[in-house]
Parts: sequence; C-alpha cells; structure tokens
Amino acid sequence: MSATLPPPLKVSTDDDAVDLLRLYYGRPYLDSRCYAGAYFDSWAPQDRAADTNRFTADDLVAITFLSVNVKARAARELLVTRAARFTDLLEAVGPDRDLVDEGEALTADTPIWLLEQELRSIHDIGRTKATKLMARKRPRLVPIYDVVIGRVLNTKMLHREPIRQLLRADSGALHTRLEVIRSKAGLPDEISALRVLDVISWMHGKLN
Repeated sequence: MSATLPPPLKVSTDDDAVDLLRLYYGRPYLDSRCYAGAYFDSWAPQDRAADTNRFTADDLVAITFLSVNVKARAARELLVTRAARFTDLLEAVGPDRDLVDEGEALTADTPIWLLEQELRSIHDIGRTKATKLMARKRPRLVPIYDVVIGRVLNTKMLHREPIRQLLRADSGALHTRLEVIRSKAGLPDEISALRVLDVISWMHGKLN
C-alpha cells in the first residue's frame, strides 16, 4: 500500500505547507500562539542528548503535548520494570538517522519494528503512543502516527514503510522539499523532515 501526499504537498508551491507550519509552531518560533504540540520537539534537550537509548520521565511529559499520556502502571514498565529491555531494543535500532536513507524495507524482523511491538505489548500503549515515544528517541527515523495523519496519508494499515518509500522516490525529492519548507517556515534543524511531514498532514486533516 502506498502513502499519499497531503494536499498542501501536491501543489507546486510551498506556500500552504509553510503557512501550516507557521500556524502550528508560531511565528516567531514557539511564540505564545503556537499549538501545544510544538513543544514536543524541543522539550528537555539535555535529556534527549544524554539518554538516547532509554525512555525517561521527560519523554512521558513530552508526549502529553501531543494529547496523549501514559498511565502509572505503563510508566513503571517503561522506566523501571522493562527499562533494560527497551535500552537493548533502542541500541539495536542504532543511532538516529533519516528514514530516507534506509535502503531496505522495514519488515517485521527489523529492530525498529520489534521496538514498536514491545511498546505495544504494554497495557495502555497502542500504535499512536508507541510511535510518539519512538519519535522522541529517533525523531529523524520514526514518523508519528495518529488517526488524522493516517487518514490524510492513507497509511491506516501500514505507516512507516509506505512513508519510507514515499521519501525515497525520485532520489529523495520529498525529503529535500520538506527540509526546504522547514527553512522557509523559519524552523530549526532539530525539527526533522519527518516531523514536518507529520505536522503538515495533521494540520491539514484537522482544519479541513
């Protein structure tokens, strides 16, 4: 199944996509009018740099900006009971890198898939929460899923692999365009190309 470009990226100009990013993140960046989700990307930067291979309390705070939360029992499994297991899985995934550079299909035996399945085996963590947690650890590699994004991108059945294919088409043209749009919107490089795609898709879906 192929992913579908959101309408703002189907047109030749970047204006609509840039406007959606500016509305979401504020203009200037993170001003008082931005959406709460804008803080997901920048929350606790020191924590993110030091703890790339373990989930932390700050990760649980960060996903609340995206309108989800993890209940106490699930938090304990993430941070204590299964912490070592998740560290092993994150180490197996490897360092953050751009999804567009993944040359092989992300099949059911790849570390990133195994990480998602382990997260989803925790009661109270489904597909949406799992991908938001994963995106905190690997923002350039893991696209966020929710029902709005899935509807806009036509990825309700499969999400990550169709997006990888979409990004790699035409020698990575979409990935390059997303970086250009990010720059036009005045956003920092810490916001990944994937997150740009997520936000444009989500904003279009919510406003239309």
